[in-house]
Amino acid sequence: MVVLIPSPTTRQGPLLELDDLHLAFSGVRALKGVSLEVSPGSLHAVIGPNGAGKTSLFNCISGVYEPQRGTVRFLDQDLHAHRPHERSALGIARMFQNLAVFDQLTVLENLLLGRHHLYRTTFWQDALWLPRARQQEVAHRERVEDLIDFLHLERYRKLPAGMLPYGVLKRVELGRALCMEPQLLLLDEPAAGLNREETEDMARYMLDIRDEMGLSLLLIEHDLGLVMDLADRVSVLDFGEKIAEGPPADIRDDPSVRKAYLGTNELGQAKSPPEETADDKPDSGASERP
Repeated sequence: MVVLIPSPTTRQGPLLELDDLHLAFSGVRALKGVSLEVSPGSLHAVIGPNGAGKTSLFNCISGVYEPQRGTVRFLDQDLHAHRPHERSALGIARMFQNLAVFDQLTVLENLLLGRHHLYRTTFWQDALWLPRARQQEVAHRERVEDLIDFLHLERYRKLPAGMLPYGVLKRVELGRALCMEPQLLLLDEPAAGLNREETEDMARYMLDIRDEMGLSLLLIEHDLGLVMDLADRVSVLDFGEKIAEGPPADIRDDPSVRKAYLGTNELGQAKSPPEETADDKPDSGASERP
């Protein structure tokens, strides 16, 4: 029996607020005054052509990059002074596009790593295996087992991650993020590299995470059909600027979005590409956190 824990927040205002974000890279401005809001319990998608600045936006939210101008607010807190692990502790979890699982650890052990910051025991309680440590270990393992059931990973729970196919590893990556008990889940191309059946499964998991767990999701995805079917609201980036935002039906018919994806300007000529991708390594003007 899977126990889905709803998000503890009952906020009326935005969960995440990005205001006038500017981020400069060597040779190109990755973000140019980007602002958006993510509402509690919503699935908000960010789309755009390659090099539009989508991953740079995620890096600013999670604390990998620090924008030169603008603010990132989560639960009404300005995150400027918060390092990545502190933002995670506040309730922001991220599923990475490039898998970051530990090949030598089992699925169960990979998921337990997502619970690490939730342990509330001392070194001596752990070393002596005192009752408080035992109680917390049992509670965390029960929660991990719930998520293993939710993601249909039962048959893989004791297998090393390095033995598993790519589609299963995507679910492990998602499960580890959920183990952190976030209020906001950042999904960086969760369907990339999946076949049709796996993509449909991932879509169902995202809807269940939103509807049953009550979490907010911020999604980057190149599969526009998936985005239009799932998202409550869509923001479109092009060359670091937000060119459109609204419900999927409005975005689908927006001429500026069509222009960005077709690669033509008003004169019907091909748009000039940026000097380099917006997700390259930042220059000395942008601070990057380890």
